[in-house]
Amino acid sequence: MSLVLVTKREALVLADPRRRSADRAGEHLLHRRFTADELPRLRVQVEECAAWAGLSETRRGDFVLAVDEIANNAIEHAGGTGSLLLRRIGDELECRISDSGPGFSEDVIPRILPGLDGATSGRGLWLTQLVTDRLVISAGAVGAVVTLAMRLR
Repeated sequence: MSLVLVTKREALVLADPRRRSADRAGEHLLHRRFTADELPRLRVQVEECAAWAGLSETRRGDFVLAVDEIANNAIEHAGGTGSLLLRRIGDELECRISDSGPGFSEDVIPRILPGLDGATSGRGLWLTQLVTDRLVISAGAVGAVVTLAMRLR
């Protein structure tokens, strides 16, 4: 078990729904840039926001795992940093992760579990597609944008 410290300001934003922003695109729960050093804190924040939004405990673990896989990919393959936007849109919890790497398409997601087909990469994308209700990969202004979502109910 690891201990992750959250600053007082971060705790206030996560704990107080009045401090969250909303627009026609949904309720913004968390918006931040991240690096490898910040991944443990990011996982905690995503889990807290997912709980607050009403994602069931069983699905919450899968959601945090999927977000972590995509965030790790941004760090490993796209320059060491990324940006995360977590929001509640209707009955979905949506996470959008963008990076400034070379970009990629959904074609890189293996059809079967990587390793069984000889592939040495793609496990995180394969797993994310398996556990989420929606996964979209698109080109950003620079790099890739990966959007994953789970229904809350």
